Amino acid sequence: MKRSMRIHISCRVSEMPVISLSEPKNNKRIIIERALILEHIDILNFKNIRDARLDFCDGVNCLLGKNGMGKSNLLEAIYFLGMCRPMSSIPESALILHGEEMLMVKGQYSMDTGASEEVSCGIVRGKGKTLKRNGKEYDRISEHIGRFPVVTVTPSDSELVTGAAEVRRKLMDMVISQADRTYLAQLIRYNKSLESRNRMLRAGLSDQLLFEAIEAQLSETALSIHATRREWTEEISPVFRKYYSMISGDAETASMKYKSVLNDKTPLQVFNEDRSRDLALGYTSRGIHRDDLDTGLGEYSMRRLGSQGQVKSYTVALRLAIFDYLKERSGVTPVLLLDDIFDKLDSERVRRIMELVSTGGSFRQIFITDTNREHLDETIASLQGESRMFEVADGNFNLICQNEKK
Repeated sequence: MKRSMRIHISCRVSEMPVISLSEPKNNKRIIIERALILEHIDILNFKNIRDARLDFCDGVNCLLGKNGMGKSNLLEAIYFLGMCRPMSSIPESALILHGEEMLMVKGQYSMDTGASEEVSCGIVRGKGKTLKRNGKEYDRISEHIGRFPVVTVTPSDSELVTGAAEVRRKLMDMVISQADRTYLAQLIRYNKSLESRNRMLRAGLSDQLLFEAIEAQLSETALSIHATRREWTEEISPVFRKYYSMISGDAETASMKYKSVLNDKTPLQVFNEDRSRDLALGYTSRGIHRDDLDTGLGEYSMRRLGSQGQVKSYTVALRLAIFDYLKERSGVTPVLLLDDIFDKLDSERVRRIMELVSTGGSFRQIFITDTNREHLDETIASLQGESRMFEVADGNFNLICQNEKK
């Protein structure tokens, strides 16, 4: 039986601590003028959601239901609108309801400036994906990334600490790409050049001039990507540490450091040193495609010694720091999705997180899932703004509670 958890939130908006990213190097800060609000969503054949039409408030939207009923699937549909990809690394066709040939998700967004945007994304088995903004199909899906930012906190986030380096590297790339389209273009260019070098290695070619030409291309893009990743880590780390400290009640400290072979060497030095070994291996063994983030707990490794609660506190703090980064870089307040936020955390850590996200400050529209109504009722009771609660069963959604702005 799940233990009841009492949550008491009394902090006023004026008392909430303000956490800010470090000043950009040009000393110019983006002034936040727009809050992104998902007003309405239509879902057809998305996972276990056959047909749903939902209207949301611009505050906290709670989803109540047993496991496997569709709470997380609704959050993934919202994520799908913003990112045009699944949350996890499953094939896109796996999003389509079993036995159906297509899915469609359509959302109506508003800004507090009065602007309105419609986004639709559909998949047909065997025919691919279609993404439209205000009825017009994008020339390239990459043009959509970052326009409708969304930040998630999910149970699978533990992989950001316990998983392989690839998981953390993908997170870096996904976050930075939402704020910097040039970075995304550099990633694409680097990966193409990397594949060219790997083909040469697999073929056993030894043409030094050809290698030098490919490696020169790789070096240029690698230096740019490395500099951007390093700057991102330096910018987000202090915000992450503050969030972790607040969530833990200053009980412990956490850290995040960027690991890269280019911290100490140039790309050309690495390629020259490794060419003979890479020819034997048949692939490029070192480079920015092997970068990682070190996750620390005090003087130790969070990955090795962190408890489940500490790991979750770490990933929540990281996601909230990412939220602030995207908000300041894009000028748009992202939608925040909190899936099963109460799990694996003691009542005090939950209380501090809910104070952070629901009592004002940086956050605006939030979606929260849970199986326990008491948790959600106490969250709603603490709010300063509007809230709604939906009961979820077998992919169907029923509005059971609605509070207007206070």
